[in-house]
Amino acid sequence: MESTHLLSSSKKRVKIHPHTVTAKYATHTPYSPQPGVHTHFPQPGDEGYDDAPSFEDFGSFLEETSDRKQLTESKRWPLTLFGSKDKDKDTTNKPQAAGGGDGGEGAARAAKGAGRGVGEQLASFGEASVSASRLTWVGLVGAALAHGCLIVLTRLASERFSLGPLFLLLVRSIVQLLSVAVPLHRGENPFGPEGYRLRLLCYGIAYSLSLCCAYSSLTFVSPGNGTTTWRLATTALSATLAFLLLEERLGLADGITIAAGLCGLGLVLLPAADESNIDSPTDPVVFWRGAFGWSLSALAGLWMALALVGYRSLKERVGVGTALFTVSWTGCLLTPASLALLQEGWSWPMSAPAWGLVLGLVACSVAAFLGMTHALTRLHPALVSASQSLEVPVAMLLHLAVLPLAPTAAEVVGNVMVILSVGWLVAMKLLPSRGGGRRQREEYEEILDSPIK
Repeated sequence: MESTHLLSSSKKRVKIHPHTVTAKYATHTPYSPQPGVHTHFPQPGDEGYDDAPSFEDFGSFLEETSDRKQLTESKRWPLTLFGSKDKDKDTTNKPQAAGGGDGGEGAARAAKGAGRGVGEQLASFGEASVSASRLTWVGLVGAALAHGCLIVLTRLASERFSLGPLFLLLVRSIVQLLSVAVPLHRGENPFGPEGYRLRLLCYGIAYSLSLCCAYSSLTFVSPGNGTTTWRLATTALSATLAFLLLEERLGLADGITIAAGLCGLGLVLLPAADESNIDSPTDPVVFWRGAFGWSLSALAGLWMALALVGYRSLKERVGVGTALFTVSWTGCLLTPASLALLQEGWSWPMSAPAWGLVLGLVACSVAAFLGMTHALTRLHPALVSASQSLEVPVAMLLHLAVLPLAPTAAEVVGNVMVILSVGWLVAMKLLPSRGGGRRQREEYEEILDSPIK
């Protein structure tokens, strides 16, 4: 009677709920719940039956989920694809009764083969994650090198060709408007997707205001001090704002490493012996100009931290090309206003070396932006900013090659601390990844081999 009922019901169109492992048809009419029988999903003709997802819907749902959710679902595949413990018992008891232990050994081999398949999937997931992480950190280190070159090129343009920092920022923003071709080529709106344009606009304004404040501070303080203050404030504030606005915390090891890098930047900012001479009279104009420059650098760090956290919240909706275009057109609007406010002189490149230097500056700025913004899609904003602290020792080495000046002991120690902190941060993120992936695969194999699935 039961087989006849199952045969007649197999012709019906049935949708299986994705979270249901096993099901059993009941012969009672109307149906009354029984212990151990899970038939809570809607049947044909019941209310809500059409809303139940089919297998095709479930597959598309898996494709649309994030990487973390895909990994979570992959942990459940052994239960749904290869059967549960109860199901395996039902299928293996019959061969054991008929042919002794041979059927049990075959079932064990099949389960072991299934475990190997899951292990291979986990291995591929681990290798892909390690490869993506390595590319991300390589891009971050390249962005730090580009930032260091950008500092030196800005200083050379100001000293040798009398090109103001804000004028260089304006030229850079105008040339970067060509990035509008990227979202247009992909068929995207260059001003962002609908519903996220206001947040994208705030991101662009914050980023452009940060650049305007940072470049304006170079008029009042030295480029080295202004850049170091900017980076120190960005790293510290991005960690704080990411926790307050996004609830993203740093690990203990990451926090200690970032704190060591910040201490190194603080040593770089220590004044030299001739600058800290309290016996010499201080001109009030010089003092307040310096204080204004330091304030602009710290304010630039605040705006940049807000921009990093803002893009972190938009990473799944806004591409890197769209973000670059947003920063470019907002910079074209805010930079002339800063020029008029500070009454900075206007000078135009009059020679081929000057134009070559400007184009090199634009190329370095684009490379630095791409590497840093792409890393924000995978890493904490404070980690991204801390890795860019490498620009300070890179700029010091390049400046020594162009204009040999002996650095102070505090600058040397501070730059060494920055290099060690960034190097340790990169090593800590990349080197343990293989072992971590191997440990995860071993844990999954233990789960598959265990009698409790």
